[in-house]
Amino acid sequence: MKNLLYLLCISMLPLAGCKSNQYADLGDGLYAHMKTTKGDIVLRLEYEKTPVTVASFVTLAEGTSPYVSEEYKDKPYYNGVTFHRVMNDFMIQGGDPTASGRGGPGYQFKDEFNDSLRHDRKGLLSMANPGYPNTNGSQFFITHAETPWLDGKHTIFGEVVAGIEVVDSIAAVEVSQGSNKPVTDVVMEEVNIIRQGKDARKFDALAVMQDYFAEIEAKQAAVKAFGEELVAQRMEADSMASGLKYIVLESGEGPKPEIGQMVLVNYAGYLENGTLFDTNIEAEALKSDQFEVINRNHRGIFQPSPMLFSPDSRLVAGFKEALLSMQVGDKWRVFIPPYLGYGPQGSGPIPPNANLIFDLELTGISE
Repeated sequence: MKNLLYLLCISMLPLAGCKSNQYADLGDGLYAHMKTTKGDIVLRLEYEKTPVTVASFVTLAEGTSPYVSEEYKDKPYYNGVTFHRVMNDFMIQGGDPTASGRGGPGYQFKDEFNDSLRHDRKGLLSMANPGYPNTNGSQFFITHAETPWLDGKHTIFGEVVAGIEVVDSIAAVEVSQGSNKPVTDVVMEEVNIIRQGKDARKFDALAVMQDYFAEIEAKQAAVKAFGEELVAQRMEADSMASGLKYIVLESGEGPKPEIGQMVLVNYAGYLENGTLFDTNIEAEALKSDQFEVINRNHRGIFQPSPMLFSPDSRLVAGFKEALLSMQVGDKWRVFIPPYLGYGPQGSGPIPPNANLIFDLELTGISE
């Protein structure tokens, strides 16, 4: 790889300086040139398909991110960082200044999944995470084999275009048993960002990050305001004998379903602080910073859900009680106490003993 870059540089000396032209054969695009103690790797970055992920990587590499912890500000984040986890025929992982597998830049950002980007070959650049959605930081890995089980869990944001033999070399190093940490450090001495062509030069990584966090702050402010609204509404809501509370947002004029019929229901579920945890209404999901998670859970399909209109339906008790009191066209906001919800065990994003709020709309009766 080093010889390739050297030859490219020499061949272009009559036309221009080596510094600005050594990457000309790569073509237009945004690239990362990773100089490691095992050799050089050049990666093409998918700035159009995964803009926030690439913007985070670029601002970290260039030391321009204002969102990092104080200790990492105004310095190239990746320079001197190791590949701390290496598994031959799987992947090589780096990007943690602590080399512990638990380090990060001081912020997290969302997943960006694109159907055209799959873990289907060696040499793909993908984000590492601690196993939860939207928890990306600075750690990444380069695949050393096809890893399809990582699709929809880790964001692919680039691919090796030169130096795959260096990836092979790193993947083959001796590692400590149990930790998969190289016995001898494999260091990223420098990570430099290369912009080729008009579009790549127009990509403003810092502006992308600023827009992203501004959007997150706006959504968080909206959630806070909505949570305060829910507290006030709960105090004024009507009560059922069970302790369920409700507000009729809109009265329908359709028929009352018969027990045993299948009905169609739109719903949006919130924690009492206003955080949306699930919905089948796309417009509501888009308001949340959990859109990617909800969209993935619904496989991109947002539509009324068929539910059994019966005391025997397998629904949360409070949800079921409210639904059985509704007629077609009704829209209710329902306040469900823990003992009519998921109780002390919680469920997924719902913590133990959580008060829940559901917006319900009975849209029709299934034929």
